[in-house]
Amino acid sequence: MKKDEMIALLQQQISFLQQQLREANRKADALLKEVASLRNLLERKSEEEAKQKRVIKGLAKISQNKSEKQPSAPASQEAVPGQPSEKKERAHTNNGAKRKQHLEVEVVEENVDPEDPRFNKDLARLYKTRDVIRYELIPMRFIKKIYHVRTYTQNDEYFSDKAPDAPFLNSQYDGSFIAGMAQLRYMYAMPVERIVKFFNDNGFDMDKGTAHGLLRKTERLFENLYHVLGDAIKEDTYIAGDETYHRVLVDTKNKNGKGIKKAYVWVVTAVNTGLVYYFYHDGSRREDIILDYIKGYRGAFQSDGFSPYRKMAKWLLRLACFQHVKRKFLDCGDDFDTKVIVRLANYIYHQDHKHIIGVDGWTERDHYKWRQQYALPVMRIIRKKLERMAADKSLLPKTEKYDAVHYMLNEWDGLMNIFTRGDYHLDNNLVERLNRYISLSRRNSLFFGSHTGARRAAMFYSLACSCRLQGVNFFKYISDIINKAAAMPPRTPLSKYRDLLPDRWKQKNIAQE
Repeated sequence: MKKDEMIALLQQQISFLQQQLREANRKADALLKEVASLRNLLERKSEEEAKQKRVIKGLAKISQNKSEKQPSAPASQEAVPGQPSEKKERAHTNNGAKRKQHLEVEVVEENVDPEDPRFNKDLARLYKTRDVIRYELIPMRFIKKIYHVRTYTQNDEYFSDKAPDAPFLNSQYDGSFIAGMAQLRYMYAMPVERIVKFFNDNGFDMDKGTAHGLLRKTERLFENLYHVLGDAIKEDTYIAGDETYHRVLVDTKNKNGKGIKKAYVWVVTAVNTGLVYYFYHDGSRREDIILDYIKGYRGAFQSDGFSPYRKMAKWLLRLACFQHVKRKFLDCGDDFDTKVIVRLANYIYHQDHKHIIGVDGWTERDHYKWRQQYALPVMRIIRKKLERMAADKSLLPKTEKYDAVHYMLNEWDGLMNIFTRGDYHLDNNLVERLNRYISLSRRNSLFFGSHTGARRAAMFYSLACSCRLQGVNFFKYISDIINKAAAMPPRTPLSKYRDLLPDRWKQKNIAQE
């Protein structure tokens, strides 16, 4: 490069940097003005509060002065000699906070009478009653319910009935017992060993093999239900997907001499229906697993930039995730250009959250128009900045900034697709939050005992997280459907199981209530 060309290039860069500096100074001046105005508002507010305190203090002094007190109104009835006058009790407060009423819990009422030996209830009359509330906790209760099935004879005929069916043949465990185990294991991430110990500590002697056996039988019982759940997800027009990992015990040992493998669990969520489907194929992360599942689907699919997800754009509407994009730029540290991209992404979130569909009559169509108004101009600015950064020859490959810029450029079409409707989410956080159940299990349980155990966990997590999205109590749900599923004949059409999934189960129970 010649000397004149280098000088021209340097002058061009200096001019660009001066322009950026002027823009930064302008923003700094605007922020300083805003800070000054806020300071003035705070000072005025402090003066008003001080004035109000002085007024309140003066009124308190006046009320304490006997000469300033107004004479009290005469009592409507004269006090009866020898009878105690009723005193007003000071209301007990919780530092100004309202106490929760807890209307959802069982209420037990008990009368508390004086224990003074001079007190005779027959001679006394009730003067007043004061209610005092205490919340008590009863640890897990185990009930051994014995049904005495009686047989009668009448006119040379035998009359008898039968006890309620158990979910499994030759089993004495009710559906509620298995539901309690499933709730502790898959909602609260307690390992089976800890559940057994918890049961033993609360008065029920149980071994680990029995606990595993009950969960294993439940998995087989729910096999058709689990299959129907996977199909029901694809009935929704909007799906979000992701994958996470757990550890599983395997026969082959790794380089550290341990038989533990990092295994992946796939998850898809029907955003509108509120159903979740986890599935596991020997811990593999091969792209054909998710592509085979989603094959034939024609709705919208939201995910991060993992390559199998990007391939779906050939036959469906793929939506990207702003949070994954923003995280890439946050990892770049104090770089000025990347901070600008983060601020612009935050601006999009801020504007999008100004309105909520369904609140104050705000519709999906209204939100679509709002997005066209605020988002498209910002996205054009982001695109120009990305192209300028990508064209910068000083941007070295395999750096965090290089990865962030090209990741967002690769995801650009998916990001723009978000704004084609008003109800598409800006990110994939719905699925990310559901994956926390797997993360919690990973910390508490350390590993699944086998690939079979991992598949069983995927089935239970599917039902548990579906209940979570539906606002359904997982314990009540499992207690109910386990007996219903057990009562279904072997060749029951799969469509009958659809009514047992949490969304329709919830609708049916609301209608009954």
